[in-house]
Amino acid sequence: MAINYPNGKKFIPPKDLSTKETVTKKKKKDFSFSNRGKTLEDELNETNDYYLQLGLAVIHKKPVPLQIVKVEYPSRSAAVIREAYFQAPSTTDYNGVWKGRYIDFEAKETENKTSFPLKNIHDHQIQHMSQVVKQNGTAFMIIRFSSWQRYFIMPFNELEVFWNRMIRGGRKSITLQEIEETSFEITPGAFPRIHYLPLLENL
Repeated sequence: MAINYPNGKKFIPPKDLSTKETVTKKKKKDFSFSNRGKTLEDELNETNDYYLQLGLAVIHKKPVPLQIVKVEYPSRSAAVIREAYFQAPSTTDYNGVWKGRYIDFEAKETENKTSFPLKNIHDHQIQHMSQVVKQNGTAFMIIRFSSWQRYFIMPFNELEVFWNRMIRGGRKSITLQEIEETSFEITPGAFPRIHYLPLLENL
Protein backbone atom coordinates (compact mmCIF):
# COMPACT_ATOMS: atom_id res chain seq x y z
CA MET A 1 0.00 0.00 0.00
CA ALA A 2 1.34 3.43 -0.96
CA ILE A 3 1.03 6.08 1.76
CA ASN A 4 1.74 9.73 1.03
CA TYR A 5 2.13 12.89 3.08
CA PRO A 6 -0.41 15.77 2.70
CA ASN A 7 2.01 17.52 0.27
CA GLY A 8 1.97 14.46 -2.00
CA LYS A 9 5.44 13.26 -1.08
CA LYS A 10 5.69 9.49 -0.81
CA PHE A 11 6.09 8.04 2.70
CA ILE A 12 9.14 5.78 2.89
CA PRO A 13 9.42 3.58 6.02
CA PRO A 14 12.67 3.97 8.00
CA LYS A 15 15.43 1.67 6.79
CA ASP A 16 15.79 -0.11 10.09
CA LEU A 17 12.17 -1.23 10.00
CA SER A 18 11.87 -2.14 6.32
CA THR A 19 14.40 -4.90 5.81
CA LYS A 20 14.29 -8.46 6.96
CA GLU A 21 18.02 -8.38 7.69
CA THR A 22 17.65 -5.56 10.21
CA VAL A 23 14.67 -7.18 11.89
CA THR A 24 16.77 -10.29 12.36
CA LYS A 25 19.51 -8.23 13.96
CA LYS A 26 17.01 -6.67 16.34
CA LYS A 27 15.84 -10.09 17.44
CA LYS A 28 19.41 -11.14 18.19
CA LYS A 29 19.94 -8.06 20.34
CA ASP A 30 16.83 -8.65 22.41
CA PHE A 31 18.12 -10.62 25.38
CA SER A 32 14.75 -11.45 26.90
CA PHE A 33 13.55 -14.77 25.46
CA SER A 34 9.89 -14.15 26.28
CA ASN A 35 10.08 -10.70 24.72
CA ARG A 36 12.15 -11.58 21.67
CA GLY A 37 11.19 -9.65 18.55
CA LYS A 38 8.69 -7.34 20.22
CA THR A 39 8.83 -3.62 19.59
CA LEU A 40 8.30 -0.94 22.20
CA GLU A 41 4.84 -0.39 20.74
CA ASP A 42 3.96 -4.07 21.21
CA GLU A 43 5.12 -3.95 24.82
CA LEU A 44 3.19 -0.78 25.59
CA ASN A 45 0.02 -2.04 23.94
CA GLU A 46 0.15 -5.21 26.06
CA THR A 47 0.86 -3.17 29.19
CA ASN A 48 -2.03 -0.80 28.49
CA ASP A 49 -4.39 -3.75 27.88
CA TYR A 50 -3.31 -5.10 31.26
CA TYR A 51 -4.06 -1.75 32.91
CA LEU A 52 -7.47 -1.60 31.22
CA GLN A 53 -8.45 -5.13 32.28
CA LEU A 54 -7.56 -4.39 35.91
CA GLY A 55 -9.27 -1.00 35.86
CA LEU A 56 -6.03 0.83 36.62
CA ALA A 57 -6.06 3.23 33.66
CA VAL A 58 -7.58 3.82 30.25
CA ILE A 59 -4.72 4.53 27.86
CA HIS A 60 -4.76 3.76 24.13
CA LYS A 61 -2.54 4.21 21.10
CA LYS A 62 -3.79 7.01 18.89
CA PRO A 63 -4.83 5.94 15.39
CA VAL A 64 -2.92 7.52 12.50
CA PRO A 65 -5.29 9.79 10.51
CA LEU A 66 -5.29 8.51 6.92
CA GLN A 67 -7.26 9.58 3.86
CA ILE A 68 -7.80 6.61 1.57
CA VAL A 69 -7.80 7.55 -2.12
CA LYS A 70 -7.43 4.25 -3.95
CA VAL A 71 -9.03 0.92 -3.11
CA GLU A 72 -9.12 -2.25 -5.19
CA TYR A 73 -11.58 -5.10 -4.77
CA PRO A 74 -9.97 -8.37 -5.92
CA SER A 75 -13.12 -10.15 -4.73
CA ARG A 76 -16.52 -9.23 -3.28
CA SER A 77 -15.44 -10.06 0.25
CA ALA A 78 -12.02 -8.38 0.16
CA ALA A 79 -10.77 -4.83 -0.26
CA VAL A 80 -7.14 -3.79 -0.69
CA ILE A 81 -5.99 -0.22 0.01
CA ARG A 82 -3.51 0.79 -2.70
CA GLU A 83 -2.94 4.47 -1.90
CA ALA A 84 -3.50 6.70 1.13
CA TYR A 85 -2.35 10.04 2.53
CA PHE A 86 -1.60 11.24 6.04
CA GLN A 87 -4.40 13.74 6.69
CA ALA A 88 -2.40 15.71 9.26
CA PRO A 89 0.82 15.44 11.27
CA SER A 90 0.40 13.04 14.17
CA THR A 91 0.73 14.37 17.71
CA THR A 92 1.95 11.75 20.20
CA ASP A 93 1.59 7.98 20.34
CA TYR A 94 -0.58 7.42 23.43
CA ASN A 95 -3.13 9.23 25.55
CA GLY A 96 -5.73 8.43 28.18
CA VAL A 97 -6.77 8.87 31.79
CA TRP A 98 -5.21 7.64 35.02
CA LYS A 99 -6.50 8.61 38.49
CA GLY A 100 -8.35 11.54 36.99
CA ARG A 101 -5.22 12.82 35.26
CA TYR A 102 -4.90 13.24 31.52
CA ILE A 103 -1.90 11.23 30.27
CA ASP A 104 -0.19 11.94 26.94
CA PHE A 105 3.12 10.50 25.82
CA GLU A 106 5.42 9.64 22.96
CA ALA A 107 7.24 6.29 22.77
CA LYS A 108 10.61 5.99 21.05
CA GLU A 109 13.27 3.32 20.83
CA THR A 110 16.84 3.41 19.60
CA GLU A 111 19.60 0.91 18.91
CA ASN A 112 22.18 3.56 19.76
CA LYS A 113 24.02 2.48 22.91
CA THR A 114 25.22 5.87 24.15
CA SER A 115 22.61 8.46 23.18
CA PHE A 116 19.08 9.14 21.94
CA PRO A 117 18.86 11.08 18.62
CA LEU A 118 16.45 14.03 18.78
CA LYS A 119 15.74 13.64 15.06
CA ASN A 120 13.26 10.96 16.16
CA ILE A 121 11.01 13.70 17.55
CA HIS A 122 9.21 16.43 15.61
CA ASP A 123 8.53 20.07 16.43
CA HIS A 124 4.74 19.63 16.33
CA GLN A 125 5.02 16.85 18.92
CA ILE A 126 6.95 19.14 21.27
CA GLN A 127 4.32 21.84 20.76
CA HIS A 128 1.54 19.36 21.49
CA MET A 129 3.11 18.12 24.73
CA SER A 130 3.74 21.71 25.79
CA GLN A 131 0.04 22.49 25.30
CA VAL A 132 -0.90 19.40 27.34
CA VAL A 133 1.30 20.50 30.25
CA LYS A 134 -0.15 24.02 30.14
CA GLN A 135 -3.59 22.45 30.70
CA ASN A 136 -2.24 20.55 33.75
CA GLY A 137 -2.01 17.28 31.84
CA THR A 138 0.89 14.86 32.27
CA ALA A 139 3.18 14.64 29.23
CA PHE A 140 6.35 12.61 28.91
CA MET A 141 8.37 10.34 26.65
CA ILE A 142 9.20 6.67 27.14
CA ILE A 143 12.59 5.76 25.68
CA ARG A 144 13.80 2.23 25.07
CA PHE A 145 17.49 1.50 24.51
CA SER A 146 16.95 -1.79 22.70
CA SER A 147 20.60 -2.86 22.86
CA TRP A 148 20.57 -2.65 26.67
CA GLN A 149 16.88 -3.45 27.25
CA ARG A 150 16.64 -0.31 29.37
CA TYR A 151 13.53 1.85 29.60
CA PHE A 152 13.18 5.43 30.82
CA ILE A 153 10.38 7.92 31.44
CA MET A 154 11.56 11.42 30.61
CA PRO A 155 9.25 14.20 31.89
CA PHE A 156 8.35 16.77 29.24
CA ASN A 157 10.03 19.63 31.10
CA GLU A 158 13.35 17.76 30.85
CA LEU A 159 12.79 16.83 27.20
CA GLU A 160 12.04 20.47 26.42
CA VAL A 161 15.42 21.54 27.87
CA PHE A 162 17.30 19.20 25.53
CA TRP A 163 15.10 20.17 22.59
CA ASN A 164 15.77 23.89 23.15
CA ARG A 165 19.49 23.15 23.46
CA MET A 166 19.39 21.62 19.98
CA ILE A 167 17.39 24.55 18.59
CA ARG A 168 20.06 26.94 19.91
CA GLY A 169 22.72 25.01 17.98
CA GLY A 170 23.70 22.49 20.64
CA ARG A 171 24.05 18.72 20.34
CA LYS A 172 21.34 16.87 18.41
CA SER A 173 21.03 14.00 20.83
CA ILE A 174 20.61 13.27 24.54
CA THR A 175 23.39 11.21 26.07
CA LEU A 176 22.54 8.09 28.04
CA GLN A 177 24.14 9.69 31.08
CA GLU A 178 21.88 12.75 30.75
CA ILE A 179 18.87 10.47 30.47
CA GLU A 180 19.94 8.58 33.58
CA GLU A 181 20.25 11.88 35.46
CA THR A 182 16.94 13.45 34.36
CA SER A 183 14.61 10.49 33.84
CA PHE A 184 13.03 7.64 35.80
CA GLU A 185 14.14 4.15 34.83
CA ILE A 186 11.49 1.47 34.41
CA THR A 187 12.48 -2.01 35.52
CA PRO A 188 11.04 -4.41 32.91
CA GLY A 189 9.01 -7.31 34.25
CA ALA A 190 7.17 -10.37 33.02
CA PHE A 191 3.64 -9.00 32.89
CA PRO A 192 3.14 -6.21 32.40
CA ARG A 193 6.42 -5.80 30.62
CA ILE A 194 6.65 -2.02 31.16
CA HIS A 195 4.93 -1.18 34.45
CA TYR A 196 5.21 2.59 34.07
CA LEU A 197 2.18 3.83 36.03
CA PRO A 198 3.86 3.84 39.50
CA LEU A 199 6.60 6.15 38.20
CA LEU A 200 4.04 8.72 37.06
CA GLU A 201 3.61 9.66 40.71
CA ASN A 202 7.03 11.35 40.36
CA LEU A 203 5.74 13.55 37.55
